[in-house]
Amino acid sequence: MGSKIKKILSFITGLFLMIFFSFIYSCSPSGILATGGGTAMVVAEGDRSLGTVVDDATIKVNISAKFLDAGNNLFININTTVLEGRVLLTGLVNNQEERIEAVRLVWEVEGITEIINEIEIGNRESIKDYANDLWINTQAKGLAAKTIGLRSVGYNFETIKGKIYVAGITSKPDQLEELVNALKTIKGVKEIINYVIIKE
Repeated sequence: MGSKIKKILSFITGLFLMIFFSFIYSCSPSGILATGGGTAMVVAEGDRSLGTVVDDATIKVNISAKFLDAGNNLFININTTVLEGRVLLTGLVNNQEERIEAVRLVWEVEGITEIINEIEIGNRESIKDYANDLWINTQAKGLAAKTIGLRSVGYNFETIKGKIYVAGITSKPDQLEELVNALKTIKGVKEIINYVIIKE
């Protein structure tokens, strides 16, 4: 039950942030916010402009609403990361039908250009496995902050059965390589799956 409440709160927070950013963006003269123009959100969101962040936030909220309406725990079991219309799905579901249903629902959301389906079938066999994934994910976020500083907030980490999925956008491939090498040093990591978009 705690997991469900946490995801609902996360959904509400995402909705609030989307509305907040939309309001700030529309109220800023010529859409300029603090640092100006296309790099307005560079510290908080990697190499994405504010407009892109708001569009991705809208997509994420709409996907969450679809999963909530589905009523078969998709909202609780599946995590979504949205970057410039590309959607990364991770998590664990009970069967292939739920995996297919999740993808079908996501395609119904406007603005999606690609779906990367990394949903696995099965469950975490014990509380120990879940705690291990949680520990690895916490270590990944900490190492990212230590390795690349504030730019680490532009990345999303999700750990399933010892595999770390990394998503984000960067214009610094050398920093990404440094980050991936750092993640490999975390005890218990079986694989690092890199879905980071490199922009010129």
